[in-house]
Amino acid sequence: MSKKPSSWYQCEKCSSFMLKKDTQNHNDFCHLEPSKRNPKSTFIHNQVLHGTLDLKSNEEIKNLSAREKDGLVFLSQEAMQLCDFSIGDFVIVDHIDKTGAPLVQKVWPTNEKSLVSILVTKNCLENSNFTQNDIYAVQKLALHNTAEALEISLVILNGPKSLEISSELNNRLSKSYEGKYLTEGNIVYVMFYGTILKFEVKLIEKKIVLTKCLENLSLHNKRTYYSTTPHTKYKIFNSQESYNNQSKTVLFNIAGLDSEIDEIQEMLNATLKKSKTSQFLQSNSVVLYGNSGTGKTTLAKMLAQQSRANVIEIYAPDLYSKHSNNPEEVIKELFQNSTNNSPSVIIIDEIDILCPTRNGRITDSEKRIVSTVLTCIDELATNKNSKVFIIATTNKIDNIDPAFRRCGRLDREIEIPTPNPKSRKLILQKLFTNVPQNISDTDYQEISMTTHGFVGADLVSLCAQASLINSRRNGDKIELSDLKLALRKVRPSAMREVQIEIPNVKWTDIGGQENLKLILRQAVEWPLKYADSFVRLGVTPPKGVLMFGPPGCSKTMIAKALATESELNFLSIKGPELFSKWVGESEKAIREVFRKARQVAPSIVFFDEIDALGSERSSGSSTSVQERVLAQLLTELDGVTPLGDVTILAATNRPDKIDKALLRPGRLDRIVYVPLPDDSTRRDIFRIKLTKMPTQNVSIDDLVLKTTGYSGAEVNAVCHEAAMMALEEDLQSTFIEARHFDKALKMVTPRTPESLIKLYEDYINVKI
Repeated sequence: MSKKPSSWYQCEKCSSFMLKKDTQNHNDFCHLEPSKRNPKSTFIHNQVLHGTLDLKSNEEIKNLSAREKDGLVFLSQEAMQLCDFSIGDFVIVDHIDKTGAPLVQKVWPTNEKSLVSILVTKNCLENSNFTQNDIYAVQKLALHNTAEALEISLVILNGPKSLEISSELNNRLSKSYEGKYLTEGNIVYVMFYGTILKFEVKLIEKKIVLTKCLENLSLHNKRTYYSTTPHTKYKIFNSQESYNNQSKTVLFNIAGLDSEIDEIQEMLNATLKKSKTSQFLQSNSVVLYGNSGTGKTTLAKMLAQQSRANVIEIYAPDLYSKHSNNPEEVIKELFQNSTNNSPSVIIIDEIDILCPTRNGRITDSEKRIVSTVLTCIDELATNKNSKVFIIATTNKIDNIDPAFRRCGRLDREIEIPTPNPKSRKLILQKLFTNVPQNISDTDYQEISMTTHGFVGADLVSLCAQASLINSRRNGDKIELSDLKLALRKVRPSAMREVQIEIPNVKWTDIGGQENLKLILRQAVEWPLKYADSFVRLGVTPPKGVLMFGPPGCSKTMIAKALATESELNFLSIKGPELFSKWVGESEKAIREVFRKARQVAPSIVFFDEIDALGSERSSGSSTSVQERVLAQLLTELDGVTPLGDVTILAATNRPDKIDKALLRPGRLDRIVYVPLPDDSTRRDIFRIKLTKMPTQNVSIDDLVLKTTGYSGAEVNAVCHEAAMMALEEDLQSTFIEARHFDKALKMVTPRTPESLIKLYEDYINVKI
């Protein structure tokens, strides 16, 4: 031991400070962690004081009221120095055995008692969970463990049940605890008309700050302390029962799911509060299914929290990683625990992983787990007195073993849908509650209408990205412009596996083709912008458009422009990539394409070279695989499952090869011929190209006359070759002349045969 100033000694092994009289006691426990040492020992380790709690005398402290003194903890000056405490610092006072909620107090120096004494006032001791003469730990409050309190739910402990919850009582609480730190489980008190009313802090809702969302996620295993402000609201309940019955407070993060919440709560309450009249209830479980990110797990946890029942969570990865020796026994223990501590809520997250369909692809161990879960659920169902409710979640409900999907097991299935525009607006408004922003109701409506296919998790990501953009420009409030910029970077999570990079092609980049542009607007843009007009006339918008014509006539480019201009989710499918040598995989690929499209609707599915997929059946060129794929495609286009807001766009050079069933109304409704560009269209193409190219003495009219029979792609090639001719003559060329175009026209000649043009004309005549 080396002697330190004053009466303190420091251990050379663990660097702890203690009083001289505690030296021998410390030597016996020095090798242990501070939390495992003698519970009666006092010392300072890593700037945390372990001392004895005692009462402060009634000596006066100048300029401090009784309420302010009750918010102090008094330590010796030497202890404060060793712990690096300054006068007025907020510190956490916590029982060494972690019993009761810790208290946050301001630290103040005193000369009373011993150097390791922790002193509080009599009022503080009586109105807290503190026990005199026990050992407590005092450490500085870390700011990253704090958040701003938005609303605090309190349950009164000693007041009459007839107590009127008035605004005066709320104001008294607000003024008494302004500028303090609270955590769940703390006791707060106020003097109200001559009576000290005590309340227990049950729930604290924090103010959401999007820029700190990642930081807060890392603290999920730590206790959070909430700072109170003049804007903090207090919600007071007369009893624990009245608090348990409230639900909307707990479900503050869920928006747009009111009907689903009400339905689940009705079943949950009926199971957990069984009476003699409810003994025949069978629905003691529910499966929440839907796309990833719609809020299934969040909803399950919040409903369980709101029920105030014993909550048991089962995750398949935890069973395999932590208890790989015997996961079946662990499952049995968890279910037994739910029965012994009922009422209980069991949450089984991703049940399709824990209980997949039993077939040859899963192992014997997985089959035993499925059987164990089935047995446990059946035992709960046969126990009429059981007050256990099961909430399972999955995004692949068809992968669950069918034995679970019957009455008496997981008999209720509720879909948590992808939010519609109205729900997206509610979610956005909820996310921006208490966040500095300058977004109007019209702005929310605009963003909700353009976030097609976004689930709740995507909207959170969008808001976080907007917050980041706002912080980069040092803005005080989030603006609509921040959200619009964020939309360029955040895409629906369901689109990521099929995401393509959409070139920035606009209608103005395409010369001519005004009729085709109009038809595409009618099929895609009109149903969204003028939905009321379609309803008023009793018609449904066209579901599909087929473009056919010679190669190089901008069919694919028009599809790209439509994707850019409409701002819809765009899925581009190339026929050959869907074929697989494995039986059934090609049809599955078609189903997945349309499932994704419905999931992120309104959307566009573009089939390039659709003749590769939809070739006519029974023709010499079709195979059994192609026929099965075509049958699946026809089913998806006009089958039992409706397309919804999904528009089909297809392109082909050989319309005569496409099966006639694809071309009937209700599938590919509109069939548009995209011919070789006429003089006017070629003039537009040259005008668009030459505005980006420096030219001298070049006549667009002459070029139009010389390119009769050229396709759009060939016109573009002429311009490209002319530029290359100019560079061939002089790499320092600053412009392109007419002679360069004459040379290019000799190299690039029209390649569309007359026989192909006649084929298109005959096809049009037959259709007419």
